[in-house]
Amino acid sequence: MRLLFLGDVMGRSGRAAIRERLPRLREDWGLDFVVVNGENATNGVGLSGEHAKLLLEAGADCVTLGDHAFDQKDMLQFIETEPRVIRPVNYAKTAPGKGARVFEATRGRKVLVAQVLGQVFMKRAFDDPFSQIETVLKAHPLGGAVQAAIVDVHCEATSEKMAMGHWCDGRASLVVGTHTHVPTGDAQILPKGTAYQSDAGMCGDYLSVIGMDPAEPMRRFVTGMGKTRFTPALGEATLSGVYVESDDRTGRATRVEMVRLGGRLLQSAP
Repeated sequence: MRLLFLGDVMGRSGRAAIRERLPRLREDWGLDFVVVNGENATNGVGLSGEHAKLLLEAGADCVTLGDHAFDQKDMLQFIETEPRVIRPVNYAKTAPGKGARVFEATRGRKVLVAQVLGQVFMKRAFDDPFSQIETVLKAHPLGGAVQAAIVDVHCEATSEKMAMGHWCDGRASLVVGTHTHVPTGDAQILPKGTAYQSDAGMCGDYLSVIGMDPAEPMRRFVTGMGKTRFTPALGEATLSGVYVESDDRTGRATRVEMVRLGGRLLQSAP
């Protein structure tokens, strides 16, 4: 199966990159299933129902969220009516929506998508991500209930993301980090067959401070005081993520490639 995961969509420029590039990528790369992290797609903070529809219409089969899952209040209702949007599995137990779902890819093949929030350096302590993902993976074994499984690890610390990769090795087709908006250069296939990358990066303007116009973040770093709200940078976005090919029989990855298209970053594609 040919899988594509795209990192945090950042504001208007990120949405534009998804809308303009993803339909063609699905065709050119023969993609079977696409996951997009959309938690910063609306003004850089959260995801609205309107913008979720845009990402899905552009070709995403599933949209994941993150710690800003419900910063756009209409998502509280929208996620209950749109099963293709998932929030972290270890979010508050009373939160609407689901943290893991099985989706249908091309030719009827089944793909599990799950998301967990990390605990290290995060603003509030979420439930233990390791025990939560353990329950999900045990219920959906590769090569049995599903032909592929994708785990989005939304957290700050690369060490926690790496630990999750090893925890899931052999039980997921792809474990990929999101949240920090900077693509890492460590795409690899772990010993038991799980593709891994510490952070997919963002789909946004990299002439920025992690997607935001530099002026206000720089002011706060230099003076310790804020003047205005952060606003997303509006230059051309780089589409950042990871491409994986997996074996339908085992669910294990056979190929992994970093993806960086458009914008300012060094280009990379399968």
